[in-house]
Amino acid sequence: MASLKVLVVGCGNMGTSHARAYHKLDGFEIVGLVSRGSKSRERLSNELGGTPMFSDYAEALAISKPDVVSINTYPDTHFNYARMALEAGAHVFVEKPLALTVEEAQTLVDLAQKLQRKMVVGYILRVHPTWAKFTEMAQELGKPLVMRMNLNQQSSGDHWHTHKQLMNSMSPIVDCGVHYVDVMCSMTRSKPISVSAIGANLSDEIASDMYNYGQLQVRFEDGSVGWYEAGWGPMMSETAFFIKDVIGPKGCVSISDQDKGASDDVDGHSKTGSLKLHHSKLDAKGHFAKKDDIIDTADEPDHDGLCLLEQEYLLDAIHNDRDLTDHLNDAVNSLKIVLAADESVKTGKTVML
Repeated sequence: MASLKVLVVGCGNMGTSHARAYHKLDGFEIVGLVSRGSKSRERLSNELGGTPMFSDYAEALAISKPDVVSINTYPDTHFNYARMALEAGAHVFVEKPLALTVEEAQTLVDLAQKLQRKMVVGYILRVHPTWAKFTEMAQELGKPLVMRMNLNQQSSGDHWHTHKQLMNSMSPIVDCGVHYVDVMCSMTRSKPISVSAIGANLSDEIASDMYNYGQLQVRFEDGSVGWYEAGWGPMMSETAFFIKDVIGPKGCVSISDQDKGASDDVDGHSKTGSLKLHHSKLDAKGHFAKKDDIIDTADEPDHDGLCLLEQEYLLDAIHNDRDLTDHLNDAVNSLKIVLAADESVKTGKTVML
């Protein structure tokens, strides 16, 4: 079977990792790299052995005629870039979030289905074996669940520059929150019914109506509740910056944050170290009947390895005509929740879903 021709759009951290995956997998052939800045695309082109480069997306799409377009750019470009790729007849991989609004996201989903093109959204935790185990263990804790998660990043230099660029269109709880809200929905398998949130602007380097710290709270139909916190910037604390903890009647399961490294290290955002399972059952004397279980996860994939798994998922979906309806509906629903949180920050009111 002939390799699928891929156009990689965006040559930053995510674009580089996905390009390495396409370069490594037999089923793909990279036919072009697109980025507005020459430095990143030249670096990546040299790494890959001289891949053709473009500065204009529309031109690259017309010249390279790709089978797949991989979109790894700032979120405010996702809708137009994905729409153009689908209309050009290409399958699409697009980093989260799918779009800036629920309406745009649904438009892309409907278009992909109408044109019979595969579209995969980059929810990297879905392909992570330890996070899959974390979700599975949480589902065994009974109902309701209490889900506590955060990812604060003490960023400076290039990382802070990237965060400021992202905040031109969305806050940290929207950009990062889609991952963790998606996990919460998988854990509860229940319908979210309301969202409330708080936020604060801690920097004079971002717009006055933007906030670089936020926390959302979501309630589910089955009584489960979850909160997610995210903050970006040089002022952020690295104390307890990586909390991943789920509590149920039967106990709790937590991702260990030992040896996490710096909070702005992209590998650390999915790295787990170990899982700790605590059992709530007491014996006849009122003491714990069972010791905590520690599940070692030291052999988990690194960030590039996870991106490889995402592209294997895309390749399988294309070659075997997998039904991605649930995948795409989940992407729209998680976006709906974090955008409701954004509305709550701005209005000070709980949003009913």
